[in-house]
Amino acid sequence: LWIELAPLNIPFNRRLQTAAVLQWVFCFLFGAQCCFCVYVVIVLNGYWHVAALYALWLYLDWDTPQAGGRRSDWVRHWTVWKHFGDYFPIHLIKTCDLDPERNYLMAFHPHGILVAGAFGNFCTEYTGFQELYPGMTPYLHTLGIWFGFPFFREYLMSSGVVSCSKKSLTHVLSQKGGGNVSIIVIGGTAESLEARPGSLILEALNRKGFVKIALRCGAHLVPVFSFGENDLFNQLKNPKGSLIRTIQEGMRKTLGFSLPLFHARGVFQYSLGFMPFRQPIYTIVGEPIVVERNVSPSSAEVDRLHGCYLEALTKLFEQHKAEYRILEHQHLIFT
Repeated sequence: LWIELAPLNIPFNRRLQTAAVLQWVFCFLFGAQCCFCVYVVIVLNGYWHVAALYALWLYLDWDTPQAGGRRSDWVRHWTVWKHFGDYFPIHLIKTCDLDPERNYLMAFHPHGILVAGAFGNFCTEYTGFQELYPGMTPYLHTLGIWFGFPFFREYLMSSGVVSCSKKSLTHVLSQKGGGNVSIIVIGGTAESLEARPGSLILEALNRKGFVKIALRCGAHLVPVFSFGENDLFNQLKNPKGSLIRTIQEGMRKTLGFSLPLFHARGVFQYSLGFMPFRQPIYTIVGEPIVVERNVSPSSAEVDRLHGCYLEALTKLFEQHKAEYRILEHQHLIFT
């Protein structure tokens, strides 16, 4: 087994970038578990009054992730996110203005392994979201299970992350005065099982819940495609029907999320590890699809808007793919 070691004379700024991404990967993979262990240690070491106070806080604050969360501009502007973004680097490409008096639902593709593009663009100010879209506030929606972990939930919400429940989406998109943007990764963890370099498979054909919510709230739909997202990690082969895929699908149906068996590079070597490759990410935000409010849309109306959305996403991809190393004969595959 040949291991390619990283050179010793790496510039200090690149070391900072690696450290920033390392902490992000660690938090993504183990942050919730570590925070839970910290809470258990607090209890076992006799600081029951601290644990009791936090438990009371958790009870009183339980619905906050479904009611817009609790963001911190200070956290979103941390210097660590500049180093994080520079590692790849991450780019946010605007194709048109958004009206700050309207609410929008951005549908993000693809999921990739760790959705680095979505986090870098919408949970930090590294790419200047609020400068590109003045008057707009982004909310990245994720699985509600993560908000049940003590301390970790506070960290998530500080970056503008909220639950992906119907209640949460409706709360954000129904706010009067506009200026709210819900970002939801449509393919979810099912799509992450297809994430590998060169993959253009999107879990989208049967994902219509976001369309129904957009109709009920009158939120304009915005297709978003992140070129390079799938190029950050390799993944063990897991074709449908294989033992690995069967276990992964079973886990997803039981727990609500799955576990891609991914690998890329390490901190001090380039051959194997859980650090993403240094590959640029270009997140293209398309033109909004105008949606008129309909509190009780029919199945036909949902299907019609869903079809329009898939067409708009395909058009966005085809218009920009040549700029980002996608060959002419390569097209999106919807499953």
